[in-house]
Amino acid sequence: MSKRAKFILITIVILFVGALIYFGKKNKKSIVQFETETPFKTTIVKKTVATGKVIPLEEVEIKPQISGIIDKIYLEEGSIVKTGDLIATVRVVPNIQNLNSAKGRIKNSKLSFNNAKNNFVRTKGLFDKGVISRQDFENAELNYNNAKVNLENAQSDLEIIQKGSTAENGSTANTNIRATASGMIVEIPVKKGYQVIESNNFNAGTTIATIADMTQMIFEGKVDESEVGKLVNGTAIDISLGAIENKKFPAKLNFIAPKGTEEGGAVQFKIKADVTLDNNYFIRAGYSANANIILEKRDSVLSIKEALLRFDKETEEPYVEVKMIDGAFEKKILKLGTSDGVNVEVLEGVTNEDEIKIWNKVSKGDEEKED
Repeated sequence: MSKRAKFILITIVILFVGALIYFGKKNKKSIVQFETETPFKTTIVKKTVATGKVIPLEEVEIKPQISGIIDKIYLEEGSIVKTGDLIATVRVVPNIQNLNSAKGRIKNSKLSFNNAKNNFVRTKGLFDKGVISRQDFENAELNYNNAKVNLENAQSDLEIIQKGSTAENGSTANTNIRATASGMIVEIPVKKGYQVIESNNFNAGTTIATIADMTQMIFEGKVDESEVGKLVNGTAIDISLGAIENKKFPAKLNFIAPKGTEEGGAVQFKIKADVTLDNNYFIRAGYSANANIILEKRDSVLSIKEALLRFDKETEEPYVEVKMIDGAFEKKILKLGTSDGVNVEVLEGVTNEDEIKIWNKVSKGDEEKED
């Protein structure tokens, strides 16, 4: 064999050995040891947050008994009142049509009264002379008294239209706006000079003031349709107010709406809860609030971190990879229960002794090898 052939052969052997060494190291480097975690027992609480506001349990709107213009307001928002306290007065502005009708009724009533009076005087004279019977006299007297009452009523109606009241009932009885309930005035939506309308069968009337009992507050909010089925009346919840930091007020759920309303493509259901107040804090009506509601609670159940989960691309079943005796990992399909977003309950698939692969987290030794 020539020297050239020997040189070529030696070169090929060296390259072959070098390739074996290179690929051997590369394969050895590609074997990665993953860190593992074992399942653990913990308490899992599934919660939801309902947004809403805190409002008084009872509110009463004060409306006028007669139309007119606000003459004077005696109290302001935040005032504590009792039933019967004067809030404002109304100056009557008569309606021309009603005024003309009332005056017309007075004229008719006067004519009827004068006629009945003349007839009564004439009949009385005849009765005194014994010309007519007592029955005829009493009939004439009755007509006279009725005509007198009708005239007085017509005059009273005119006085009410002009002044808002009559002398018999007090000079300003209907024009005085008084509290019909005890509590705090939370709103006075009118000012002096505002025109107001009386409450009647055809009109709700103008609200002069709103009175509320600020010692009894409720939370009113909404929850999504996916969670409303898990709510139960009487459930204890915590209320957090945007205006009061680091303070939670206990409450108890007392109402779940039987019908939802669609908002932004989702169906929302109204809920209400009685709030237990703290005397150290003054809760104003309309404070924005969040209600933390426990939907489900599982005590001391076998759990894993949700970060360990993977889902089969075809069946979409959850699974983890469990370390076997030989160091390899085997796929285990799981049956899951309640989740709180961090930990999830495992019903079937692994035990508390299984070592579960932590995805994309290798052991420190392997990291050093890679470096």
